[in-house]
Amino acid sequence: MKGDGIENPAFEPPSPDLSGQRHASRAGADAGADAEAPAPAPAPSPAPSRGVAEAAEEGPCGWGRCTPKVLQLCNNPEGYLAAYSLLAIFQGIVVNGLINISISTIEKRYELNSSLTGLISASYDIAFCILSLFVSFFGERGHKPRWLAFSAFMLGLGSLIFSLPHFSSGKYQFGAKREDTCQISGTSSTNFTCSANTKSSLSNYLYVFILGQLLLGVGGTPLYTLGTAFIDDSVPKHKSSLYIGIGYAMSLLGPAIGYVLGGQLLNVYIDIQIPESTQIDQDDPRWLGAWWIAFLACFFAIWFLIIPFSCFPKYLPGTAKIQAEKISETHNDGSEALVETKNIGKNFKDFPVALLILLKNPVLMSLIIASSSEALVATGFATFLPKFIENQFGKTSSFSATLGGLVLVPAAALGQVISGILVSKCKMDCKNIIKFMIGTCSVALLLNTVFLFAKCGNEPFAGVSETYDGTGMLHNLTAPCNANCKCLRSTYYPVCGRDKVQYFSPCYAGCTSSLLTNMKKAYYNCSCIGKLKIENGSEDILYEAIPGKCPTQCTVLPLFLIFFFFAVVFTFMAVTPTTVAILRCVPDKQRSFALGVQSVFLRLLGTIPGPILFGVAIDNSCTLWDIDECKTKGACWVYDNERMAYLLMGISAACKIITIIFVIMAVLLYKPPQTSPALTQKDSEMVTAIHT
Repeated sequence: MKGDGIENPAFEPPSPDLSGQRHASRAGADAGADAEAPAPAPAPSPAPSRGVAEAAEEGPCGWGRCTPKVLQLCNNPEGYLAAYSLLAIFQGIVVNGLINISISTIEKRYELNSSLTGLISASYDIAFCILSLFVSFFGERGHKPRWLAFSAFMLGLGSLIFSLPHFSSGKYQFGAKREDTCQISGTSSTNFTCSANTKSSLSNYLYVFILGQLLLGVGGTPLYTLGTAFIDDSVPKHKSSLYIGIGYAMSLLGPAIGYVLGGQLLNVYIDIQIPESTQIDQDDPRWLGAWWIAFLACFFAIWFLIIPFSCFPKYLPGTAKIQAEKISETHNDGSEALVETKNIGKNFKDFPVALLILLKNPVLMSLIIASSSEALVATGFATFLPKFIENQFGKTSSFSATLGGLVLVPAAALGQVISGILVSKCKMDCKNIIKFMIGTCSVALLLNTVFLFAKCGNEPFAGVSETYDGTGMLHNLTAPCNANCKCLRSTYYPVCGRDKVQYFSPCYAGCTSSLLTNMKKAYYNCSCIGKLKIENGSEDILYEAIPGKCPTQCTVLPLFLIFFFFAVVFTFMAVTPTTVAILRCVPDKQRSFALGVQSVFLRLLGTIPGPILFGVAIDNSCTLWDIDECKTKGACWVYDNERMAYLLMGISAACKIITIIFVIMAVLLYKPPQTSPALTQKDSEMVTAIHT
């Protein structure tokens, strides 16, 4: 067989001393190929097979003739896995950590609404979808470590571009603070009229952020396609799941580090030094944190990783031997013989044929749809779990974000490592791996019922869930006790009254004064709350309300976290086996391309619509919207907790049922390759027609 590209070592042994089993498994395909050849060739082609090509390119670690001995200590799968994990961590820090935690600050600083910042978030997936197929197709035969060096270059460049608006937009200017108490007499700062805002040039930085995200998408594309396939190339089959599981688990550290690092830096003022004669602190709604510092630091760190990836050889030492010893588990549908005989994947004209072969593989497509359904749930909860905890259990946004991260990240990492170890230790074949996925998904479905019993009711809220002590109307924040205050619906600053009822703001509670004692603020003289006299020294002060939501009476948060933790563990126990099964059920020459196809479907059917679907469900449970002076509806302030819990459980359960159905279909449709079939006349005619 001609070997212009990288041939399949599983079916083209590099030397005649390999096991007879592998020759036997190839006999049928060889016969078919010989029948189609224009002229019989009594001797094998002198061109090297993939195994021989790999052996010839298993060079030392270095750059050309510069191969320091110290670098050879890393010229092995463990050294590559360490570099791969570091790049995956930094990619997660930037894309899934820093950007998510900085998006609200960017909205305020550059005067962008949520729909525009949503476009920024989607730009990464758009770039990934566009390039994933082409990068995985052409990179399969290329120098994969150098592709990852290119990935590091683009990720670093995208991180740098994302931070540039801070340096060109000038110093942060903030206006006067709005008074949040009831102002009855005189001209009040709350007496605003609806007027069209003058459009600021700051919003033009939207395009810089989109460019940065597009570059990050370009950089992320080779990482989880070619990078993962290179791991599978370099280790024995029974160890592949362990290495991939470790790599995927390490990638989950990125978002956790990003949230912690970004959260700490948001405590630093955006311009580092607070202007003199300015009184502003972190409790001030005008405060903006230094969101840009972490992006700049990641730029230098990621570019440093270009060095190790650029010194790896095309194949790690021992790859040819490992590949020659592997036995194919490709789904027996004739695609293997088609790819081998026609040498598909050598140039661009093979792209539509190669794509069609994968799309016609029923096992692959079943696994892809199943993984996309799981990704929809995973990304939905990754986006909105903090918001669910905040509203369901009455916690602060910062505490909810921390709690959500402490549940999601360790559970996801643990699930991927456990599944990688189990698949590796049990030496599962492709069919048993898919059966294992059925079990994990079924357990996750059962644990998903936590939403039925670990939920909270709605806390008393004046004007929303109950009236103002019998006055006013339900679902109306204005009542006789605050009618003269001219309160703003757009200034949501919840306070808890001494009557254990929550109020939209001190203004809507009718509070006319505030007092700061021991660094804690309290409101008094509140007309909507009855009077309560408390002695404080020689003065009688009427304390009526304190900032924040009322403490919840619901005590099922620990129960929810325990059940949800294990639900996430079993959900992510299917991630690594899915990747391994995809690598097994397709021809070896198409492994990277198969991961590219999966990445496209994963985003089109999972990660892109997931947050949108969950967001629609959460909005559908809203009971109090932010409506400004211009009657424009903004964010939701208060939700119906029970409705939210049922909607999220319904979406999650439906997606998991879809996952189980398609995984069962994959098991039923999978045909192990007893003998590799010869290329059929129909397939041969299809290839010829497409090429011509």
